[in-house]
Amino acid sequence: HVQLVESGGGSVQAGGSLRLSCVVSGDTSRTYCLGWIRQAPGKEPEAVASVTQVGQIIYSDSANGRFVLSRDTGRKIVYLQMNQLRPEDTAIYYCAAAHVTRAQCGKAPWEHRGQGTQVTVS
Repeated sequence: HVQLVESGGGSVQAGGSLRLSCVVSGDTSRTYCLGWIRQAPGKEPEAVASVTQVGQIIYSDSANGRFVLSRDTGRKIVYLQMNQLRPEDTAIYYCAAAHVTRAQCGKAPWEHRGQGTQVTVS
């Protein structure tokens, strides 16, 4: 089992930036696909960015070019740098993990999720 704890959300004006952090702990002996998903009120969850076990990063169309996922493998932290934020980026952002193949990373259901952090863009 793996635990995920997010931080870094907040309120920002359109065009601003935020950086989210996710500390990964627990049974990390299994390699996981890690990612950031978000859910806005009344909408389905959306995978924003994912990183495979070998470091390949996949972005959603809405995040591509504005968001950057990075990870500190040694400290087991995954970051999401969000730039050029828009009101439609407002959502609860969750760090998530899944023990799936590289091809399924970001597409298959997420097995673990953190408590979430609110991002509000006005």
